[in-house]
Amino acid sequence: MRYDAVVIGGGPGGYVCAIRLAQLGKKVALVEKHKLGGECLNYGCIPSKALIFASSLYDKIQHASDFGIEVENVHLNIDKLHSFRTALITKLNTGIGFLLKHNKVDVISGQAQFISPQKISVNGSQDVEADSFVVSTGSEPIQIPGFEYDGNFIMGSKEALELSPLPKNLLVLGGGVIGLELGTYFSKLGSKVSIVEMMDQLLPGVDKELVSVVERALKKRGVEIYTSTKAKKIEKSNGVSLKIEAPDGEKVLTADKLLVTIGRKASVGTLGLDKAQVKVSEKGFIVVDENLKTSNSHIYAIGDVTGQPLLAHKASHDGISVAEYIVKNKNRKKSPMSWAIFTDPEIAGVGLSQDEAQKGGKNVIVGKFPFMALGRALAVSEPEGFVKVIADRDTQEVLGVFMVGAHTSDLISESALAVTHHLRLEDIADTIHPHPTLPEGFMEAAQVALGKAIHIPNR
Repeated sequence: MRYDAVVIGGGPGGYVCAIRLAQLGKKVALVEKHKLGGECLNYGCIPSKALIFASSLYDKIQHASDFGIEVENVHLNIDKLHSFRTALITKLNTGIGFLLKHNKVDVISGQAQFISPQKISVNGSQDVEADSFVVSTGSEPIQIPGFEYDGNFIMGSKEALELSPLPKNLLVLGGGVIGLELGTYFSKLGSKVSIVEMMDQLLPGVDKELVSVVERALKKRGVEIYTSTKAKKIEKSNGVSLKIEAPDGEKVLTADKLLVTIGRKASVGTLGLDKAQVKVSEKGFIVVDENLKTSNSHIYAIGDVTGQPLLAHKASHDGISVAEYIVKNKNRKKSPMSWAIFTDPEIAGVGLSQDEAQKGGKNVIVGKFPFMALGRALAVSEPEGFVKVIADRDTQEVLGVFMVGAHTSDLISESALAVTHHLRLEDIADTIHPHPTLPEGFMEAAQVALGKAIHIPNR
């Protein structure tokens, strides 16, 4: 069989790319070895957010009496929660299949492997040729010797999302995004959670001022946190015993289960990239140019397989960019990449941090506004956190925006628009925001940076 373009991998990058290629008039096939939607839909973004939402709802009900709402005998039916999760996945998975069919994309089920620079074999039996290939096979968890998943005591994020019954005690090895999000989920549903992180802070690479708000909330919830701590040895017998080396010495932590979330690597092991003459980096990610073309001019790569940041929306954006380049020779436009972490409170950001801007030679001005000074945040009893705006002092251009607080994953998009289109502080401060709403925090932070704050003292 021969196509104009073949996309390998049906995740948020692959299926979007395939649909856009078809919309642009190409004959397209999508090869998927497992389920449409990829890791994000089936074992990541979507199911984890469903479970995190449910755990937050459960937690809020526990404190409903603070609002005069008396609720008794609250019970968690974990099996019913998992039924909701699986039904959600099925619904979205079916939706992707419909969209691919509607756009006349041929979906081929099976494992793709390159057998030459312009030909793949699916399941070793069906050869497929194309003018262009797009690799979008995503990433997979890194496993370390001695801590491999065993289907019982040691698990990864996929197994954690399906876990029933819930563990009374849970150890989380790795204090990054996945570890904190799932640690929050389990702690809200009653598990005693301990998090072990090798670096000197949770969420390495994220502004410590933002992280400190989340860390404080975790500790208030009873989560034990060990930073600058190495995992040395694990023993398994009716649970796990983890020997750690902390700043104050060695100790042993015990739990029913160990969740290992120490990072991810590109899923390229079975693709036969050597036969396709595609180069990979020392860390195993596919090397691409500014238009996501690999060392083989007929093959492109998008999403997680190309390296950080490992974000579903980056993969989707890459997919559209590659489709436009293949068909129209339209160069990829790099845009600031917004991101969100679904802890409680949430963290979100876009653009340059204060440190990055200063290292880049910018004379920066910073505006910071606390949510506790927003009427809406107080009205819904979610006053934790703040909005921080970083701008060029000379031009007033907004360079970066970072937030920690309730619903910041929903609030960051306005900031992404501002950073992407080089808006100025005055543009934000002069934009009328509805009251009372949480997005007012962005406007207020811009006013703070301009020295025009109304609702907190100017400094």
